[in-house]
Amino acid sequence: MSAPAVRLPVSRGLSRWLGEHLSLLAGAGILAFFILLALAAPLVAPYDPVAQMADVRLQPPSLAHPFGTDNFGRDVLSRVIWGTRIDLQIAFIGVAFPFVIGTLLGTVAGFFGGIVDTVFMRVIDIILAFPFLVLMLSIIAILGPGLASFYIAMALVGWVSYARLVRAQILVLKNSDYAVAAVSLGFSRARIMFRHLLPNAIAGSLVFVMSDAVLVLLNGAAISYLGLGVQPPTAEWGIMVAEGQPFVTTAWWITLFPGLSIVFLAFAFSLLGDALGDLLGVHE
Repeated sequence: MSAPAVRLPVSRGLSRWLGEHLSLLAGAGILAFFILLALAAPLVAPYDPVAQMADVRLQPPSLAHPFGTDNFGRDVLSRVIWGTRIDLQIAFIGVAFPFVIGTLLGTVAGFFGGIVDTVFMRVIDIILAFPFLVLMLSIIAILGPGLASFYIAMALVGWVSYARLVRAQILVLKNSDYAVAAVSLGFSRARIMFRHLLPNAIAGSLVFVMSDAVLVLLNGAAISYLGLGVQPPTAEWGIMVAEGQPFVTTAWWITLFPGLSIVFLAFAFSLLGDALGDLLGVHE
């Protein structure tokens, strides 16, 4: 009579899986929390984020106002909740445009090479000759303050990193056996680029998206802090930090809670980037 098979307990297998994917679960959990908070803002925010109540100005955290109130008597918790919508929008849209533009340009330049690639690299050299933040501020100053100007500036400057990553991969992959076979079979250039090469070249860019989302989030908050992004009285974390700076020693809660929100959301993107890099075998 054969001995019974030994099976790994389900709990031990689950524990091992959780340990291997802890960064992914933690990052996804934090990001999901912020997304749900943004979607449910009208339901969970206890007050109007722009309503001013002069009789409760600069009140510390209490049961009525868990995060306290600011110098205009506005509820800080409500403004943090509503600000989640704006800052998530900044992170997602601010990454999406550079990602799409850079991926397309990098694919074309790497595939065609020659004069196309030479012109492409010279344009990148010109953009990289200027500090990133200075160039972005200059574009926003020309276009005028506002989120639209911020998105345009990010699209014009932020595509470079994605383009360089994709171009480097395409230069290698276009000489691979399957790419040469696709050319021999008479496939169109567009099909070879976007159906055969790009899916195999985009892994590094997908990982970089998460790291770039942190940079975009911080830049968006910094631009709003400087008065060139979201304009008052709209609830946005960078604006809240700027408005609370004069009261940082007497009303610390005005800057603390939006500042922590920025840190936690950036931390979520960082965790997702690390986890995605491990899953795809890409290490920056």
